[in-house]
Amino acid sequence: MPTRILTAILVFCFHFGILQAQNGVSIDGRLQPLLKDFFEQCDKYDISYYEKLFQLQAIDMVQDLPLEEGNTVLGMVSRDVSGNVDKILINWAAMLDPEILKVVAFHEFAHHFLDYKHTCQDCDEIMAVTNTSYFNIARDWDNQVEQLFLTSPAYQQRKSKKIVANTYD
Repeated sequence: MPTRILTAILVFCFHFGILQAQNGVSIDGRLQPLLKDFFEQCDKYDISYYEKLFQLQAIDMVQDLPLEEGNTVLGMVSRDVSGNVDKILINWAAMLDPEILKVVAFHEFAHHFLDYKHTCQDCDEIMAVTNTSYFNIARDWDNQVEQLFLTSPAYQQRKSKKIVANTYD
């Protein structure tokens, strides 16, 4: 009898461990400080990110994104067969400058966690398709981040859901 109970407990723990491992997100350590900064901003603007984090398989620095004249991809979100974001990928070349890495990382994080689409083709905003000068954004970083969050679809949706209670006498 005790052996059966012990076996049942071990089987349960084994299956639970597998389920927990499947729920884990692989996060490249080089991106963790930026992700932490991004989540601090999410907290500041009361934007939930926990559920979306665990929809991901990975947040990773990769070497296989295009890096050629006229076709450079510094970051992207990849999607599964159902069209859901499953990975946030950053090109290793973005690491050549910490300011570029920060802009690219926040851009890709915003696609997933803030429900952003691109805001313009090339306009010195974090969510532009391309930026001819990442350094313009970096010099105006605090303002850029504030605008990124205040104008984000996730923030606008949260703001519109606030219910104001009126009391009538």
